[in-house]
Amino acid sequence: MIRIHTAFSDIDLKQWEELVSSSDVASFFQTLECYEFYATLTFLKPFVYAVSENEKLTGLVCGYVISEGNFIKRFFSRRAIVPGGLLLDNEISTDALQFLLNHLKQELNKQSIYIEIRNFNDYSLFRTGFELANFVYQPHLNFHVATQDVDSANMQLNRTKRRDIKLSRKEGAEWLETTEREDVKSYYKLLQHLYKTKIKTPLFPLEFFEKIVLSQYGKLFVVKHQGSIIGGSICVMMGNRTVYEWFVCGLDGQIKNIYPSTVATWAGIEYAALDGYEKFDMMGAGKPDEGYGVREFKSKFGGELVEHGRFLYIFNSRLYSLGKYIIGKLKAQRK
Repeated sequence: MIRIHTAFSDIDLKQWEELVSSSDVASFFQTLECYEFYATLTFLKPFVYAVSENEKLTGLVCGYVISEGNFIKRFFSRRAIVPGGLLLDNEISTDALQFLLNHLKQELNKQSIYIEIRNFNDYSLFRTGFELANFVYQPHLNFHVATQDVDSANMQLNRTKRRDIKLSRKEGAEWLETTEREDVKSYYKLLQHLYKTKIKTPLFPLEFFEKIVLSQYGKLFVVKHQGSIIGGSICVMMGNRTVYEWFVCGLDGQIKNIYPSTVATWAGIEYAALDGYEKFDMMGAGKPDEGYGVREFKSKFGGELVEHGRFLYIFNSRLYSLGKYIIGKLKAQRK
C-alpha cells in the first residue's frame, strides 16, 4: 500500500535517517538537519513530503519556496527549489515516485510558478517516474572531486592550480575555518559584490551565512592576507560521504601572485581529504550547450565531469516566460 506523508510531523524520523544511510542518491540537502536548518530562515518557506510503501519510507522531497525583490519581482520570481534531488530508496516503485511528485505539484501549485529539482547524483534509473509526472529533464553539468587523501587530491589538480596555491602561500596568504561574525560579514561583502557585478542572480541574505557557520554541518573557509579576508567558501557536509561547496568567491587579480578563489576551493577539498570524506561536490558547472566561465575554473581541480541534470515542472508557462523576461530586463538595468 502506498501512503503519502503530507507534513513533517507525519514522517517517521528514524526511517528518514535510515533512508539517508541506504540511498544511492542521498545528499545533505535531503537530510533532517537540512530541513530543520531551512526552518530557521525567515526569507524562505521550507517544505517536506514523503511516500511509504507497505509502512516503509521509500521517497522524500525536501526544498523551499522563495522569491525576492519588490512586489512585482516577488510575484514573478516565486519558485520552488529542491537542491540535491529527491531522496529515494533504491527499490522505490514508479507508482510511489509518481504519487510523491504529483503530491508535490498539488501542494506547490498556488505558491510557485515552477519547481526545479537540482540533481547532485545520478537519477537515470528514476527518470521514467519523473517524466510520467510531466517533469522535463534539463541537462546540467557538475564536477565531483575524489578526496581519498590530501596527496592524491593535490596531484589531481591542474599544474597551474598547484602552482597558484604554492605562490599564494609563499606570498603570505593563509586559509582557515572561522565562525567569527565579523569574518562572516567581510566574506559576505565580497560575495555580494560578485553576485551584483558578475553573477547577477539572487543571493541569500546575510542571515543564511551567519546561521550556517554556527551549525554542525556548515563550514566557512576564509582566505586571509595581511589580516584581511580576500576570499572564502561556504561548504556543508553529509556523514563521511560528501563535502558540498555552496558558495565561493575571491578578490582575484588584485594582489600579485595570490589567487583567493583557487585557495578557497582548495581549502574545502583539503578539509574533505583530511577528514575522510569520499568526494567534494562543486554544486554545478552550467549547461553543456552554453559557455560558462566558472566551468573552466572548476575543471582545473581534477574532478570528474558529470551530467546529472535537473527536472523542471512549470505550473504556468505564460507566467514563467513573462517572469524570465521581466527579471532579465531588471538585471539589464543594473548593468
